Amino acid sequence: MEQKFCQSCGMPLTDEGVYATEKDGSRNTDYCIYCYKDGGFTGEMTMEEMIEFCIPFTLEADPEKTREEARAEMQQFFPRLKRWAGSSAAK
Repeated sequence: MEQKFCQSCGMPLTDEGVYATEKDGSRNTDYCIYCYKDGGFTGEMTMEEMIEFCIPFTLEADPEKTREEARAEMQQFFPRLKRWAGSSAAK
């Protein structure tokens, strides 16, 4: 089975409990509950702001990685995520 990632923050969507919700309560499998809830994003930010927000979580998951490595990886990965693809925020 292909690994799914939140199309906003890149978090692995490992189980249904982390899927976002739409206004009608239905599940949205593109986003996590932290980024998208009740049919909208939980916070407005640029892609760069999202990367900075996610760095501590990435370092917690992979303590061997440096801040610079984490940032560089996300700067490559995030522009491919649905929320940032093709937007001026991704440039």
